[in-house]
Amino acid sequence: MWTTYKRLHRAGLRRAQESVRSDFEEVTLLRSYQSRSIPGLLQTEDYTRAALDTVRREENLASGDADLDAAVVERMDRQAVLRRPGKRFVYVVEEDVLWYRPYPRTVHADQLRHLRAVATGSLPSVVFGVIPRTVDRRGNRPREAFIINDEALVTIELVSGYLRITTSDEVAVYVKAWKGLQSLATRGPGAAALIDQALDDLTGSG
Repeated sequence: MWTTYKRLHRAGLRRAQESVRSDFEEVTLLRSYQSRSIPGLLQTEDYTRAALDTVRREENLASGDADLDAAVVERMDRQAVLRRPGKRFVYVVEEDVLWYRPYPRTVHADQLRHLRAVATGSLPSVVFGVIPRTVDRRGNRPREAFIINDEALVTIELVSGYLRITTSDEVAVYVKAWKGLQSLATRGPGAAALIDQALDDLTGSG
């Protein structure tokens, strides 16, 4: 199913965020690959606010600050699923995601500190991996960002809207791609070291 962002946001940012909440409430195993931005459930409040405000401006939405505030609250409240028993969240991001800086430097610095904590075990249900820029990735080229919910749904965010794929053979294609990308990622201390490099460059402490 194809949904344009114009349609998604026609009732405001808060309603748009609420409309996809069940995807995260119901999932048992979520696998996320990101080549462009920080995964939503791992974003800090300030990063989320900056990201949603960018959406508001890029799409010329009539939403006011109250709607933006409510959307941020919804996104932050959604993160409670990360602490619920019986759920597992596995994330893989390209190293370049750690270096992209579309928002104020302080926002990115705080976000990287949060990711470092996640990478080193602050959320037991979460595994966070980073694909190093220097890895030999023959056969595993970068892909569009996607999320796999169990093996029942794939969500793909594009420029003008997003796709929801539920056909089993198409979901299987993304599961296969995920396995290849996940095999390239470094986790734990390795991921933390890559985060530290980006943070040191950002803060000038390196």
